[in-house]
Amino acid sequence: MVHFNTNCFFAMVRSRRKITARLPCRSKPMKSDRRSTLYAALADEIAGMISAGTLRSGDKLPSLRELRDRRGVSLSTVTEAFRMLEDRGLIEARPQSGFFVRQKLSEPPPRSRPSTTPAAVTVNRRLWDYLQLTRGRQQGFCYAVMAPQCFPNVQLQKLMNEALRDSPTLLSKYGGTRGLEVLRRQIARHAMEWGGRFNADDVQITAGGIEALNLALRAVTQPGDVVAVESPTYFGLLQLFESMGLKALEIPTDPEQGVSLTALDLAVRDGAVAACVLMPNFSNPTGSLMSDEAKQRLVKLLDEHSVPLIEDDIYGEFYQGRERPRPAKAFDETGNVLYVASYTKLVAPGMRVGHIIPGRYRSQVEILKYINTFSTPAVMQLTLARFLESGGHDHHMRRMRRLCTDQMARLNDGLARYFPEGTRWTRPKGGYMCWVKLPAGVDSTRLLETSVEEGISFAPGPLFSARNAYRNYLRLCVGEPWCEATEAKLKRLGELARQQLDNGAKAPFADTGNLFELG
Repeated sequence: MVHFNTNCFFAMVRSRRKITARLPCRSKPMKSDRRSTLYAALADEIAGMISAGTLRSGDKLPSLRELRDRRGVSLSTVTEAFRMLEDRGLIEARPQSGFFVRQKLSEPPPRSRPSTTPAAVTVNRRLWDYLQLTRGRQQGFCYAVMAPQCFPNVQLQKLMNEALRDSPTLLSKYGGTRGLEVLRRQIARHAMEWGGRFNADDVQITAGGIEALNLALRAVTQPGDVVAVESPTYFGLLQLFESMGLKALEIPTDPEQGVSLTALDLAVRDGAVAACVLMPNFSNPTGSLMSDEAKQRLVKLLDEHSVPLIEDDIYGEFYQGRERPRPAKAFDETGNVLYVASYTKLVAPGMRVGHIIPGRYRSQVEILKYINTFSTPAVMQLTLARFLESGGHDHHMRRMRRLCTDQMARLNDGLARYFPEGTRWTRPKGGYMCWVKLPAGVDSTRLLETSVEEGISFAPGPLFSARNAYRNYLRLCVGEPWCEATEAKLKRLGELARQQLDNGAKAPFADTGNLFELG
């Protein structure tokens, strides 16, 4: 092992929770003919720092050039050392961010095993109680939306002022039921990035994603119909089911790979399922991502059984890799997929502008939009259209994806450090939410009642089930920029979960991912 100048050994710089480890310096340059020994020694040294806890999971390493200059070695030596550490699974590269100590791997929650019979949905009472409990106390990990400072507020304000100056009558007239053509044209152009082949006439503008889901469901179902959904699934969708008198058939779902196509095939064979609603890209709450091959099979399966697929792709642009995952709509050749998306989560929640590409159901959706809200505010549409046209959206989303990737890494590290032994959670490849399974005996609803008094909120598991299931599960969102206060809240939440276990609390429910209907 090579010895180093102890005067510059292990200096640490911390700034905004991003940690740069100043690795040992050498007083003299290392010789290149010993490069293979040197990069192995450097890799062993960094590995030792990780093992000792000097470098913790999620910590950022010095750049290749910075370490080269600090150590007096060649760039290829440092590159080989980092490659060796990657091969050992100790560090990872993040696009446009550098190298980080790899996050501790967690075993994900098990695949859900819901009842095979449809259920009437009764989530509104539970959701209302949850909203009352967290009202005015929205700190923590509660809502699936990014913080206000994460959005391009100044740029949007400027574009809105320009839109009103150029078109003074925008506020004094309706925008038309289908929506402004200039925005629909931009959406069709944007869809080309994931393989969409549409024109402006194929797009229907809506007042956010919820209205888009509402219109899609009403276009293809009637009260009393059975609709297949993932399990767990988004509680806003369950609210729509309850308000429309629809029954939910919950389908077994893998928290990483998405809905079970085998189970879905069995469910639709007898013709009892009127429609299917899924989030193939970064599902809420699990963050699961279906493969392209699975999406193709999904589209073909439902088309063969004449079951419309309503695809919610609201988180599709929050990917962590180099390429946006294609939605199932990219494989739709018959118009059987009603594609729902929204710029509410992406650009500005206050705009409430979403859209639907309804395929063969276009006329039904347009009529329902006319009845429902007639039109979407034109000033919001024109502002968004100009934002998309300017290229501002692409730049903004690159920044948002970097932020989400970093925050999800910090969440993963915190869960590994602070939560009780036996806790399992997902590591999504996109989005900004995590589905957490706590040990048996921890009731997430009771945990929320305790944590909210300390300013820590989250979404308890039963909200994501038609049958009040997932009592020892919770969803954590990291829309707020990570800081010491965020870290402290996560640590305290883990402590409260441990306390519930240590107190010998016996929660009245079955363990694991099984759906268990109470009463």
